[in-house]
Amino acid sequence: MGSLLFKWMFVSLMFLPISFNLHHPIFVSVTEIEHNAKDKTLEVSCKIFTDDFEKTLRASYKTHVDLLDEKVKPAMSKLVDDYVQKHLKIALDGKPVPLKFLGFEKIDEGIYSYYQAENITIPKKIEVTDNVLLEYNEQQMNIVHIIVDGKRKSAKLSGSENKVTMQY
Repeated sequence: MGSLLFKWMFVSLMFLPISFNLHHPIFVSVTEIEHNAKDKTLEVSCKIFTDDFEKTLRASYKTHVDLLDEKVKPAMSKLVDDYVQKHLKIALDGKPVPLKFLGFEKIDEGIYSYYQAENITIPKKIEVTDNVLLEYNEQQMNIVHIIVDGKRKSAKLSGSENKVTMQY
């Protein structure tokens, strides 16, 4: 019995490096877009894994990137804003929406960047193009949650299917 248990443990340990990847196995971002009827604003947050985001920013801008260093946060804010604005596009009822960058912060393993658009009436149709980090990893998927008038709709975007239209 003891040798059987030893063999089982030995075989299990052989495959341990394969089973447990030191890097996260999922490449995903989550964007939440919510219409605030009271304030007539569109509030947008975009969560991206910190390590993937830093690697992508380094490759895209050919510069030093450290999203956690408070001393360089103003410079990092410009990179975060520029990158996300290039890779996340929102149109309401067929009209592009300019987003105002509010800032970013690290929460757990991700970087959350925040945006807002003002004077937004309740939209009937929202089009979102989200190709965040697709140039970094072909396995990247971007989850989009859209909330209008308390109704939440979601979509998974990846690869060439990086655009979604929601009707309300």
